[in-house]
Amino acid sequence: MDMIPLSSQISFAGDASLAAVLEALRPVERLPLVLDYDGRKIQPGYHVTEVKAGSFMTIDCGGDPDAWRETVLQVEDLPASPQTPHHMPVGKFLAILDKVAQRLLLDQAARLTFEIGPPGQPMQVFDVDELRISSDVAQLHLCARPAICKPRHRAQSRTTPRGGATPCC
Repeated sequence: MDMIPLSSQISFAGDASLAAVLEALRPVERLPLVLDYDGRKIQPGYHVTEVKAGSFMTIDCGGDPDAWRETVLQVEDLPASPQTPHHMPVGKFLAILDKVAQRLLLDQAARLTFEIGPPGQPMQVFDVDELRISSDVAQLHLCARPAICKPRHRAQSRTTPRGGATPCC
């Protein structure tokens, strides 16, 4: 039997790798996995509809190149049904990703992204903020991924106390 911590919290600060999340979930595979996004808890009948392994090469608005890899989990937020009356156990979630990994190369260091939405509504993009584990649930709290101007963001992070950040683009 797995040792389930009475209460723990792991912060990913919106920048979680696939490996970090999977490693944090493996010890609690018997617990239900509840996703918390956009101020709500996902419904018990949720369904992982697609797993994507993406490699991105971009040029930002300042003309600077960037490259990164992501694993994107597309999730449909569905109500409970006779087939799925409860939230998916962590073990089933892990089994889905293990099965995908047998057929598709999943970079364990890749950023983990969730695309979630109820049927008939646009999907929203989320990053993993934190994992909260209690004796009866593993709750993955997701945070919305904002659009950013990378040159302005970099300049603001280099700003001196008196200002002086360079403008974007």
